[in-house]
Amino acid sequence: MNYLPLVLLTIIAHANADDTETPLTINGCIIAESSQCPGADLRGAKLANQDLRKMNLSGADLRDADLRHARLDLANLEKARLQSANLTRASLQQSNLRLADFTGATLKAIQGWGLFAQGAQFQRADLSAAYLQFARLSGARLHNANLQAADLEMAWLSKADLKGADLRDANLQEAKLGESNLEQANLSGSRQHYGNFQGANMQGCTGCPTSWDQ
Repeated sequence: MNYLPLVLLTIIAHANADDTETPLTINGCIIAESSQCPGADLRGAKLANQDLRKMNLSGADLRDADLRHARLDLANLEKARLQSANLTRASLQQSNLRLADFTGATLKAIQGWGLFAQGAQFQRADLSAAYLQFARLSGARLHNANLQAADLEMAWLSKADLKGADLRDANLQEAKLGESNLEQANLSGSRQHYGNFQGANMQGCTGCPTSWDQ
């Protein structure tokens, strides 16, 4: 009988500890699903494996942030700054990346089905083996980006600037590349079945189709 109060106190203590546990907070931004953090300062933040689904990070500063394996599905990153950030194997399905800056960022093997990245900056970014089926990348700037073995089937890349981009072994089946800039790009080994290259600039391109009017 003397042990019963001690057992109860232990249970209550654990319950209180669980109740007082607070989520990770960085510079006033609560790191949690659906959190509202527009314009947040998250430079260099350690966010690997974090659940950031549906978060509002529009205009946020995420330069040099560690976002490896992070879950960013349906998140709003419009106009966010992600230069040199590491998003290796992050999930960005149907996220809003419009006008975001990923210059020099690492996006290896991301899950980006149906993401929206119109007008985004990906200069020198590493998107190798990225899954980008149905992604909207119209008008995106991808100068010297690494898209080797990326899956871009049915992706929208009209008017995208892919000058010097590495698209070797990429899946471009049914991709829409009308009026894109493929100058000095490398498409060797890429799958291009039903891809649309109408009006694309192919000057100096390696592996570009020859059946489209220049």
